[in-house]
Amino acid sequence: MESGRVVAGIAGLVHDVGLAEELAQDALVAALEQWPRDGVPANPGAWLTAVGKRRAIDLIRRRQTQQRTLAELGRDLDEQVTVDFDAAVEERIDDDLLRLIFVACHPILSPIARAALTLRLLGGLTVGEIARAFLTSESTIGQRITRAKQTLATAHIPFEVPTAAERAERVDSVLEVIYLIFNEGYAATAGDDWMRPELTREALRLARVLQGLMPDEAEVHGLAALLQIQASRIPARTGPDGEPVLLDDQDRARWDRLLISRGLAALDRARALGDPGPYTLQAAIAACHARARTPAETDWPRIAALYADLAALVPSPVIELNRAVAVARADGPAAGLALARELADEPSLAAYHLLPSVLGDLLVRLGRHREARAEFERAAELAGNERDRALLRDRAAECFSKES
Repeated sequence: MESGRVVAGIAGLVHDVGLAEELAQDALVAALEQWPRDGVPANPGAWLTAVGKRRAIDLIRRRQTQQRTLAELGRDLDEQVTVDFDAAVEERIDDDLLRLIFVACHPILSPIARAALTLRLLGGLTVGEIARAFLTSESTIGQRITRAKQTLATAHIPFEVPTAAERAERVDSVLEVIYLIFNEGYAATAGDDWMRPELTREALRLARVLQGLMPDEAEVHGLAALLQIQASRIPARTGPDGEPVLLDDQDRARWDRLLISRGLAALDRARALGDPGPYTLQAAIAACHARARTPAETDWPRIAALYADLAALVPSPVIELNRAVAVARADGPAAGLALARELADEPSLAAYHLLPSVLGDLLVRLGRHREARAEFERAAELAGNERDRALLRDRAAECFSKES
């Protein structure tokens, strides 16, 4: 639980995330040796950070570098621990944590490398846990994390909050990582399970941490709003055997009202801070669903308009596909099908199973079951997740039974 804060505190001193992680592990070993004998301290995180920083100072002293600075740092640290270390740590730990987030999510790294490093440094997940979450081998994840640390060290990425000129791009990079982690948990791209709750929980935690560290960033609150409203549906998204339950079929009484209320509050905060960005617009779409007590009460014209705004802000074939679904619900399936058909030759959607899935659903609504079956069968072939494949095959079979 304290991993991210401890690594951040040490990294603020050594300016090397790899070394900071090693020193944090050393501190944990010391805790495992001393706490059973002496008892757990009142503030375990502060204790671990203090031990890690002492070891960092000893290490750098042994290397005989920065003698004067380190002597001052050592005196400051000793005074903090003796007088009121808890207060001293809390005063600067948030700054260190924010710096660590920006380093782990640096755009010099690939999105998947950023996600793995973030989960390792800030989430405290083991390499094995990250590998299982992303359905890959421990060696692959270990190599990605090692290479990410080496890349940061080789590029001499400073351990600091970006300047105002860099801030927008870097904040986007951080939000992208948290969103990637959440989405992989919310709708797993591969494997036997439709969801991986451990990833959604970690993304929610990171989004809330970021809200506290960057309270004046509108899109930080927009992302937190989106994730909380989406996560509110998790209890109703699967059936007794783990099978997917689609939105219209979900028991909305099972939606988490506390997460919805928190999400709506974050959405209000995001809107108050400025013009809506992509995460805030997506949160507004999710809010339309959250406010509807039944599927029939959903404000589909509003959702279609929000998707149009989102497409204008960040053009994307996936957004256009979602807009087609909303238009179909607002203006009829024929209108939505016309929009979705326009995406049929889009190269980026060639292997995207949701395109034929949407086409199949709209064709069913038009009573064209033979064409719909072909689309569902194609979608099943493209789907990487076994639960998705089973659902799509069931829908294809249902269409076959209705063909005239």
